[in-house]
Amino acid sequence: MNKLKLFTLIALSSTLFLASCGSGGNTKKGGGTKRFTSKTGWKPNDQKGWFFTGKQQKQKGWPGMVYVEGGTFTMGLVKDDVMHDWNNTPKRMQVSSFFLGETEITNYEYREYVTWLKYVFPPSDPSFKEIYTGALPDTLVWNNKLSRNDFAETYFRSPEFDYYPVVGVSWLQASRYCEWLTDRATEKTLMEQGVISKDLYTNDSNNQGAGAFNLDKYKGNDPEMEAYINKQRLQQKTGIKTSNERILAANRNANSGVVEKFRLPTEVEWEFAALGMQKEREYNLYTSKQPEIEKLKGKKGRNRGMYLENFKQGRGDYSGVAGWKNDGSPTTSDVKQYPSNNLGIFGMFGNVSEWTADVYRPIIDEEASDFNYFRGNVTREVVKNADGTFKKVDQVKYDTLADGRLVYKGLPGQYEREVIADNKNYRDGDFQSSLDAGYGRAEDSSTLGYNMYNSKRKHFFVDDRGRVIIEKDKQARTTRISNEVRVIKGGSWLDAAYWLDPGQRRFRDESKAYGWVGFRVAQDAKSNGKGRTKR
Repeated sequence: MNKLKLFTLIALSSTLFLASCGSGGNTKKGGGTKRFTSKTGWKPNDQKGWFFTGKQQKQKGWPGMVYVEGGTFTMGLVKDDVMHDWNNTPKRMQVSSFFLGETEITNYEYREYVTWLKYVFPPSDPSFKEIYTGALPDTLVWNNKLSRNDFAETYFRSPEFDYYPVVGVSWLQASRYCEWLTDRATEKTLMEQGVISKDLYTNDSNNQGAGAFNLDKYKGNDPEMEAYINKQRLQQKTGIKTSNERILAANRNANSGVVEKFRLPTEVEWEFAALGMQKEREYNLYTSKQPEIEKLKGKKGRNRGMYLENFKQGRGDYSGVAGWKNDGSPTTSDVKQYPSNNLGIFGMFGNVSEWTADVYRPIIDEEASDFNYFRGNVTREVVKNADGTFKKVDQVKYDTLADGRLVYKGLPGQYEREVIADNKNYRDGDFQSSLDAGYGRAEDSSTLGYNMYNSKRKHFFVDDRGRVIIEKDKQARTTRISNEVRVIKGGSWLDAAYWLDPGQRRFRDESKAYGWVGFRVAQDAKSNGKGRTKR
């Protein structure tokens, strides 16, 4: 009987071994692109051919960015909703891998941005005068009618606060920063590779107004970039070695050296990263999803019993008693003053709350999408001239901030874009999702611009002195929800512990700035096919 069992086990093992050596077992010998041949018969990047994809490059984590491996998790609250908002009930979501800033954007980093704008688009030029001033933080957010307002003068400019989170920045301004950061990071990468000139800033004749480097012109093979680009070095980086000018023009790979686009994280990405549950699991099961407040107190050494995040402990108590400061910060603090979460990300449970990319709605429609959920998709298309070339921004267009300042929509020299699809209202807020729809009544000209939430509307006019004045909507309204309010996640120095739970949701006007709200940036991660992005 034992011999029979042994024979059966040997036969089964042999079968498995032979199966692994069959037609499906070629992955160990360089499967995939390593052995790829096009169905045309041409090998990839054949120097005698006409089609070149360039060298395959592995994505590396950008400095200050933390890799967050994607996965499935339960989004929302898992304990009682004591506020009874009913806007964060549990729901299962899937998130792709991405990179997230290890800290919020600091005063130092944001000053880099506004200084660059002042240098390239000097306010002394009448056509640029609003670009710099509209990007500045609103320092008046620190003003309180019954408090001393020292920070209004010092917080953003003083070197002592260089590495504190920037505040007073609206969602609109934060989004513009992300676009600028993508351009500057790509510019620096191409300089280091020798693809573009390294004297863009040391030579005073460069980077003036619309002539400044931007990603639009580089990817679009714009003639303005020809003076900057070292074609020989670009060929070396892309692996295209042919000297045929026509083939080079047809295969110009403008993505070489381009940094993955920076953006604001989506709500679901922010919450997933804040929880950091991938380090608290056993095989494919998460072992903990506690509200972070339950893990905030130190357990050893001098931090034992001390709060390790920056939030308001109670009425009139922002830091603890003198000599025994519970968190030690009455307002904001250095972005790395307190320990990071399990993934190495700082400040997800205090210091400042943060803007996310999403338009706010009370209900997250997981039935429509449970993969990389995001409400706020707007599709824009580059405008073309009559001759087929791309139209560039010449006359700057602006959005209006809540304080009356103007913030640019696009910088001179960038390609002009027009909206071709706006899905902010999809399945919630448009006419078809209202009680008035149905019964044979379809959308028509009378329902254009329909908003089921009946929220306040903004009206702007310019007075005799050229100032933008916001006219208040005096009509009775039923809600503050509109397409101009964005989701805010996380607690701040001004909040009680309740708001530190990553499942909590709030919303604020995208054009308004606050002294307790900052932001951090995110990037998509390109998978290497094995569930990991190498750094």
